[in-house]
Amino acid sequence: MKNRNFIVGLFVIIGLALFTVGLFLIGNRHEAFARHMDFYAEFTNLDGLAKGAKVQVGGMDAGQILDIGIPDSPLSRFRVRLQIDEKMHGLVRTDSVVTIGTEGVVGDTFVVIRPGSANAPAAAANATLPSKEATDIADLLNQGKGVLADVDDTVRNANGLLTSVGGNLNATLDRVKSTVSNANDVVVGLKEGQGPAGMLLRDQALADQVRQTVANAQLASANLGHASKMADALIADVESRQLPQKVDDTMASVKSAAANLDASAQQIHQTIAEIASPDEQGVTAGVNIRESLSNVNTATANMADDTEALKHNFFFKGFFKHRGYYNLAHMDPDKYRKDRLFTSPSNYRVWLPANELFLRDANGQEQLSAQGKALLDRALADSGDSIVENPIVIEGYWGGANGADQLALSRSRAILVRQYLQSHFQLDPGNLGAVSMMNLPPNGLNHPTWDGICIVEVKVKS
Repeated sequence: MKNRNFIVGLFVIIGLALFTVGLFLIGNRHEAFARHMDFYAEFTNLDGLAKGAKVQVGGMDAGQILDIGIPDSPLSRFRVRLQIDEKMHGLVRTDSVVTIGTEGVVGDTFVVIRPGSANAPAAAANATLPSKEATDIADLLNQGKGVLADVDDTVRNANGLLTSVGGNLNATLDRVKSTVSNANDVVVGLKEGQGPAGMLLRDQALADQVRQTVANAQLASANLGHASKMADALIADVESRQLPQKVDDTMASVKSAAANLDASAQQIHQTIAEIASPDEQGVTAGVNIRESLSNVNTATANMADDTEALKHNFFFKGFFKHRGYYNLAHMDPDKYRKDRLFTSPSNYRVWLPANELFLRDANGQEQLSAQGKALLDRALADSGDSIVENPIVIEGYWGGANGADQLALSRSRAILVRQYLQSHFQLDPGNLGAVSMMNLPPNGLNHPTWDGICIVEVKVKS
């Protein structure tokens, strides 16, 4: 009986312990114990944005939408209340821009906050951030239809111009032919002695002069005849090339393309109308699809979070650590400081000060100097072939007193060095990470504070 009571009590204690650990992991996954800050943004068109949608800062999940205020008039805008993790406050500046993004073509909509510049002050809590409206695909289609209409008008004007030129040319040739005919009639009358001119021809001297004049007239007639033949040849060449017919064919092709585009647009609108029509319960297909995709995304995110929790679980941590599960593109500074894989004294480290690496440009932004690039080249050259085999982490540090500036500028320094090393040494982006350490290196490295960067070559055990 005592053994049975002992087993039951042990089972209850183990169950309570597992429940406590699970509650802590779930709360940590959903950031229930984290500190948050609220901001606001205003939009004319929400484009399907809903309460509870996620918020990203610089491409990283940082919070969610708490509330959406409905405007009271067409001149007002929707007021969206955003909640983000207080750790990301250093990236949200007064010049940060809030936009609405979409996951794929028909995916969930979410809010994207672009990190501001280092020179701008950090945005205060409950501040209204600048926003940018999302682009509508229907507007782009209407602009394309307008461009096709302009092309059609241009082709019509060209056809009218060619028709006018052809009519003027035909009238000119008719006048030339009439002039030649009149000149021939005058010459014939003079030769037959008709009229006063024919009587004057009886005088031999005058006759010679008249003959000379007639010869000149005949020469002029011959030149006019040659010009007429050239004009006829020009008209024949224009007609042989069938330029008016080609212009008409081109216009017909353009009209056909415009008609096809209108038909396609009508089919698209009809398809959209059919998709948007409500089902038997009165719910539209778009809402059903969006809800289904939202459920799939939520399930996938929960699965990824559960897997992430398993990676740090006491029983499975060794297995995942041996496989190498770390995502160097997104590393939390607090978790990084506590992980012995990255802070181990056995890792190869190179400490480089900021005054030897960076210089400021005309806008006051830090850039890598020529001396700094040479220092980075020598630092990785000393590592040999191991730089392409082991993961490399760039720790960024900034020695100022302001906490928000420490987070933003130390991260900016780490990203500058990571981009240079990746492009210059052709390193695998998956093996190259950057983490913002503010001004405090990990314990046990003989550096209580630092202002610059530290290159860490992680020694992964096989």
